[in-house]
Amino acid sequence: METCRWSRAIIHVDMDAFYAAVEVLDNPELRGKPVIVGGSKERGVVSSASYEARAFGVHSAQPIATAVRLCPHGVFLPVRMERYRQVSQQIFEIFQRFSPLVEPLSLDEAFLDVTGSTRLFGPPEEVAKKIKEQVVQETGLTVSAGIAPSKFVAKIASDLQKPDGLTIVPEGQVREFLEPLPIEKLWGVGKATRKILAHLGVRTIGDLSLLSSTLLVKKLGKQGLHLYLLAQGIDEREVEPEHEVKSLGHEDTYSLDIADLEEARKQILSLATRVAKRLRSCGLAGKTVTLKVKYHDFVQITRSSTLGEPTDDSREIFQICCDLLGKTEVGRRPVRLLGISLSQLSDLDETKQLALFAANEPDKRRKLNRALDTISEKFGDRAIVPGTLLDDS
Repeated sequence: METCRWSRAIIHVDMDAFYAAVEVLDNPELRGKPVIVGGSKERGVVSSASYEARAFGVHSAQPIATAVRLCPHGVFLPVRMERYRQVSQQIFEIFQRFSPLVEPLSLDEAFLDVTGSTRLFGPPEEVAKKIKEQVVQETGLTVSAGIAPSKFVAKIASDLQKPDGLTIVPEGQVREFLEPLPIEKLWGVGKATRKILAHLGVRTIGDLSLLSSTLLVKKLGKQGLHLYLLAQGIDEREVEPEHEVKSLGHEDTYSLDIADLEEARKQILSLATRVAKRLRSCGLAGKTVTLKVKYHDFVQITRSSTLGEPTDDSREIFQICCDLLGKTEVGRRPVRLLGISLSQLSDLDETKQLALFAANEPDKRRKLNRALDTISEKFGDRAIVPGTLLDDS
């Protein structure tokens, strides 16, 4: 194959059915079987499905109950996040051998800017092949890759020949590559946007590229301009290697719907306690507290509140979330999931500096929290829990 000339080369790398593939790696007897990784069969969702399971219509984010109906003979396994993180670390170490510009998107997915790596490793096509080879050799797993002049096109390309695929989109062929693809491939095109575009006769990215930016802005606002640029293959975003944590949280899906407001508050206390402990273990505090609620019919809402100063205190997080409950229908509609997250994160040392000029109470609470964390680390998470949660012990 003739080598392409690149002024900018972005590789999107995406592990194939990552969680399920790790399970097969650890238990070779599962090879060739429909492996489905996720939560409980009653209330959980699919986190990952092997390609054998996908042949039956199973896919990620699908309710496990649906997956059971589609693939009753599937091998259903719980999520083992620590193991996946361990393998992910191996994989990212391989990525970083080929470029310092690696932007993680998740445990199993990343962008690499290899524009400056060609002198050492050869053209981008060869870099991608070497990455794929080394991942297989060192982990036993396969990865699909897409190469393009932009992040957007590279991400689409990596998905087209899964598993173990490699799709190359040279600079002069971006429009030709995009034109026949369905409009759903564009980021941000959901059901509502697709319906509006359908009225304009748009079915493919090529159809969209023929419309004027003025018309799209009129119909879709700022999103219209965004979609117009993507349809032309324009995406100037840089690969950002320092991927900062933007939020930290925890959520629980319940085996039985929560119908009682007091029970919801009890679960929120449990969530707030765990989230605050995670914040402190990471040396972080957050200003914006977000409460996530998913009702029994899968309708999902979020409610947020922003504080004057960052917090890592469970009591404060709990009180804020209880206030946010008043802006939901919890207690009037059954609830299947609750979650709490904090964003606008800052380093805990900076927060402590601010506290020097504030009242003594927050500082006393921090010292108490540190003492409780020390006890938990030594004797386990159940050594000290809020009294309200003792019934769950």
